[in-house]
Formats: sequence, C-alpha cells, structure tokens
Amino acid sequence: MFAGSDRPLLVTSGLAGLPRGATEADRPNPVVPRKCEATARALAARGVHAATVRLAPLVHGLGDHGFIPILVRLARQTGVSACLEDGENCWSGVYRHDAARIYRLALETGTTESVCHAVADEAVPFRRIAEIIGHHLGLPLESRSREHFGWFASMAGGTMAASSARTRALLGWKPCGPDLLSDLNQPAYYAT
Repeated sequence: MFAGSDRPLLVTSGLAGLPRGATEADRPNPVVPRKCEATARALAARGVHAATVRLAPLVHGLGDHGFIPILVRLARQTGVSACLEDGENCWSGVYRHDAARIYRLALETGTTESVCHAVADEAVPFRRIAEIIGHHLGLPLESRSREHFGWFASMAGGTMAASSARTRALLGWKPCGPDLLSDLNQPAYYAT
C-alpha cells in the first residue's frame, strides 16, 4: 500500500529516553522502548516513505489533557506543587497548533528525514513549571520524594529536553504560539 509510493507515513513518538539536548539524529536509549520509531525505520528500509515526529512532553494549550493537568491535579490533591530534588531536570514544550503544523509540513513537503522534533521550548526547568502551578493554585513549591509522584515519578524526574534546529531548517517551521511558561500563566488552566 505504501511501499514504492510517494505516500508518506508519519508515526508519533516522544523524547523520553533521549539524552539532554538530543537532536533528530539521536536514537532513544534501548531501555526506553520506542517500537513506533523502530517500525518506521524498518518500513523506510523497505521503501516506505516513513518518518517519526517526536513530540515534546508538554504539548500545551487551553483544553490540554496531557501532563500539565496531571501536575495541577496532583498539586490540588496533595496541597503542594512539587518537584524532585532541585527540580533542575528540564522538559521541552510546544504549543498544540505549532505541533500540528509540524505534521502538516512534513506531509506537504514529503520530508525524507527519519525524525522531526516538535519542540519550541527546548529546555524548561521542571522547577519553573511547578512554581507557576503553585503560584496559580496558592500552594507552596516543595521538593518531594519519588513516592509523592506515584506512577508519574519517572516522568517528573526525567529530563526530556531536545533541539529542533534541524526540523526548523528542513521544514521552514517557526513556532508561533505562546511559549510554555507564558501559556501556563493563563488562569484558565486552573479553572475547576
């Protein structure tokens, strides 16, 4: 169906398991399985026009159903906006409409790159995210242990910061939406 045609196939992945400051050329740590990326590479080797779009962990915008609402909910439940240790681990972010444009541009240009990064804010310290959430909820910022975060501990303590320089040059992509910290300062994020 796709093999031998110019019809592109895009798969979605994330940044977990990549080194801090990762580029589109970096491969994920094998400990963090990325079956979709491996499948896209295998299909490309068989002549399918397949590529991966790695999304920043914080694809943000009002109506967000991802990690920010999880952190807001956890802060409300525990009475503290927390970070692990000093909170200097960094996450990347991208406004949802900017992320959507990556997919559109990759499809329209027929990119032959194997990986594109949907990353606008390359390295935002987790502590800054927790500070803004705490400020809007009127809660203190505190360092907490992994147990505080439960199932989310690996994510909360992880570094998921990457470059999108190659994607920007290749696709002519320039993020237009609000940066992560500005967007998180909107009161609507915290309406119950």
